[in-house]
Amino acid sequence: MLKWIIAALVLAAPARADVSANDSQNVTFLGSYTWQSDMPGFGGMSGIEVFDSGQSFYALNDRGLLLQGHFTRDQGIVKDITASSMLLSSKMPDLGLRLQIDSEGIALRPDGRVFISFEGEHRVWTYSDANDIGTWLPQHAEFQNMQHNSSLEALALDSSGDIYTIPERSGRETRPFPVYRYHGGTWTIPFHLPRRGKFLVTGADFDPDGRLYILERDFVGFGFRSRVRRFDENGQNEETLFETWVGTYDNLEGISIWQDSEGQLKMTLISDDNFRAFQRTQIVEYQINS
Repeated sequence: MLKWIIAALVLAAPARADVSANDSQNVTFLGSYTWQSDMPGFGGMSGIEVFDSGQSFYALNDRGLLLQGHFTRDQGIVKDITASSMLLSSKMPDLGLRLQIDSEGIALRPDGRVFISFEGEHRVWTYSDANDIGTWLPQHAEFQNMQHNSSLEALALDSSGDIYTIPERSGRETRPFPVYRYHGGTWTIPFHLPRRGKFLVTGADFDPDGRLYILERDFVGFGFRSRVRRFDENGQNEETLFETWVGTYDNLEGISIWQDSEGQLKMTLISDDNFRAFQRTQIVEYQINS
């Protein structure tokens, strides 16, 4: 019981806007907004895609709820959120209920097509739009043997439309994370990303220059640490953009890289409150300086 009381106190504390001093030159903290809603099923956010120069977004939770929303901003900082919800039409006649849960990663194509990765049954589905019925993408042979509740956590599309997904865990702390790419109807593993410490992958996205961003988190028993690393299109030239102290934010799981109306690169992160009253759904934003 004491452990949960301590966790509640740490996670309920105000977010601190500090990052590791050695990495702070890479990003500038813009703001953190705690999102509260009485919408049925709200919570458990696992992915986000921001578009319209930072005005609109899709947010995904891990129970198959997709939110379409709008940010109200003051001098670029989020001050309010309006959103409507829809359940992913993912159930098909030959699939059981278990295949509808554990939705984790989201990626949005410019034509409106939506891609979702799942942990309940390790797979990626695609929707012609947010109201469509989902259809399977072929599975890589390794998907079937992935660890339960630790598989296809991150999903991203590059500028050519190729789909990338990364599991939360690699299997061992010394084993790099495999990056799976879907191109031309086939999954391959074009590269691996080094695993650094106890951090696990929770989200991914590409910027307009083709650089891959990885959001990671580490739970230390009474709070979360977060880290964002960046790689080139071949998984090389690793950079750590920031790494937070324990308790700086809640359980950050989703990441979206986007450009504002002036072409400045921004990063939006969203946290998973695990449907617990002592945790928070946070929107955290940074400006990317280089």
